[in-house]
Amino acid sequence: MASDDILKVSSLRGKVTLITGASSGIGAGTSILFAKLGALLALNGRDLENLHRVAKQCTECGGIEPLLVPGDLTDEEMVRKTVEKTISHFGRLDVLVNSAGILAMGSIETTDLTQFDKVMNINVRSVYQLTQLCVPHLIKTKGSIVNVSSVNGQRAFPGVLAYCMSKSAIDQFTRCIALELACKQIRVNSVCPGVIITDVHKRAGLDEDQYAQFLDKCRQTHALGRPGEVEEVANSIAFLASDAASFITGVNLPIDGGRHAMCPR
Repeated sequence: MASDDILKVSSLRGKVTLITGASSGIGAGTSILFAKLGALLALNGRDLENLHRVAKQCTECGGIEPLLVPGDLTDEEMVRKTVEKTISHFGRLDVLVNSAGILAMGSIETTDLTQFDKVMNINVRSVYQLTQLCVPHLIKTKGSIVNVSSVNGQRAFPGVLAYCMSKSAIDQFTRCIALELACKQIRVNSVCPGVIITDVHKRAGLDEDQYAQFLDKCRQTHALGRPGEVEEVANSIAFLASDAASFITGVNLPIDGGRHAMCPR
């Protein structure tokens, strides 16, 4: 990255940024990076203890103390309050990072409608509502939106049916609203991670041995021969949110060590 591009990434300084899923994983890592870059943060997450821990890390790295807006985004009133509190506190919104999401195992034979609804409600419906409520504020600032999708939205994988469907929906959502909001100078992009070392797979049901085997398999399933790190995704989110990506919109960017390009032989 050229020096002037580095300065453009630093354009996130002072930008009011709402990050969901900030209490763990990619959302937490993105929060800490944005704090280092000088962004003003409103952080949403369901785990209040972890959210406080992330907020402390944000201030310890030189950032301004974030506004915490904890809560479950499947609660429509909670979503409205999250936006209202952010605007009331900062007076504007420049960047929205939709990182909240869950992974659930299951096939067409084992995924009942309860599980399907749970995945779609948090991974898609809440993203739709939150984005819709944020758009009027982003229009005023000519802001940007970055959605956290997955390689599962671009490629088919058995055993995670509802999750794959939800991430395909996010990719299409990204492209559609990028076109709808382009005339308002709002940019909309998504990142599509491969396997990233977080707790998401353990929360979905893998025990320690299964998770270790899963990570080891990444040597074959990812062209670069390893799983990714949270910071590698956070860096891409910061790039897409910043002025360094000022002519990029409607992109679903793979951050997956080449996994999206691989085919069995």
